[in-house]
Amino acid sequence: MIMHYSVNRIPVGVLGASGYAGRELCALIAQHPRFSLAFATANEQRGQTVRLGRQDVTFTATDDAPLGNVGLVFAALPHGASLPWVERARRAGARVVDLSSDLRPGNAADLLGAIYGMPELGAETRAAIKIAEIVANPGCYPTSILLALKPLVDAGLVAPGATIVANSASGVSGAGNSPKRELLFAEVADDYRAYGVGNSHRHLKEMTATIVTLGGDAELVFTPHLLPVARGILSTITVPLVAPLADALEPFRDAYANEPFIEVVSEQPTLSDVVRRNVVRMTATMIAGLRAPTLLVTSAIDNLVKGAAGQALQNANIMFDIDEALGLPA
Repeated sequence: MIMHYSVNRIPVGVLGASGYAGRELCALIAQHPRFSLAFATANEQRGQTVRLGRQDVTFTATDDAPLGNVGLVFAALPHGASLPWVERARRAGARVVDLSSDLRPGNAADLLGAIYGMPELGAETRAAIKIAEIVANPGCYPTSILLALKPLVDAGLVAPGATIVANSASGVSGAGNSPKRELLFAEVADDYRAYGVGNSHRHLKEMTATIVTLGGDAELVFTPHLLPVARGILSTITVPLVAPLADALEPFRDAYANEPFIEVVSEQPTLSDVVRRNVVRMTATMIAGLRAPTLLVTSAIDNLVKGAAGQALQNANIMFDIDEALGLPA
């Protein structure tokens, strides 16, 4: 296992490193100037060596992870399995960024005092991340939707009691790499379908809880879709407004003028604009022909980077008072 870090590098470990997000994390850490990978766990693949980024990584069993030898643990374990390992890592003295839904808003966020790690929510969030012992990394769908809604909620532009409708299409890597018949190439190729319909997707709780925290008074109808591509999320969000906007992009430009990982553009974003980048690319336009003023916001992210591993590393940079953008593909 790789243990060759210098005095200027912070040793980190990855639990659940064989999944798509875990592998992406290992590859990003391999190129990071200030972090060094001390261990990477994968029970079913323990003992196997794979090439991730610019280094060879040998997976170990999770039970064998030297949690007390690192400054930070990234927990990229399955939803529902992460919480006990977060607790173990904390008892061993490591800080934690948890990529599962276990500690996100609307789930068990208050249980261990985890901070919701979406830096672009503002200065108070960044300050809380900086001193946090545990950061709950946001979900991929919530990242694409909440950052598209925040400027409108903050500015009081969303109609009171509105029903916001968010339709999101994701690449198949968002479902993880466990073998599933419905994710086989022959099942996904040349097809497009909705799932988690009727507001049944687990990310909905995270989004509605965060909207309330932001001060919003709105309901959310969220429908995810499966795209026959490997990675990326494109979300289209219709938002009832209190009044029409003369410049639909102005709230977003004002809110995100100094954000290095948010791109506000006039053209419609595409997945090819964001794949393998730690960015949210978004635009907005007023919808014509409706009785009530309604805005359409479109956002695109890479679900494995800004939607998972990249955002986790962004949070880690903040936690260790490192340049937030260091080692991240922009």
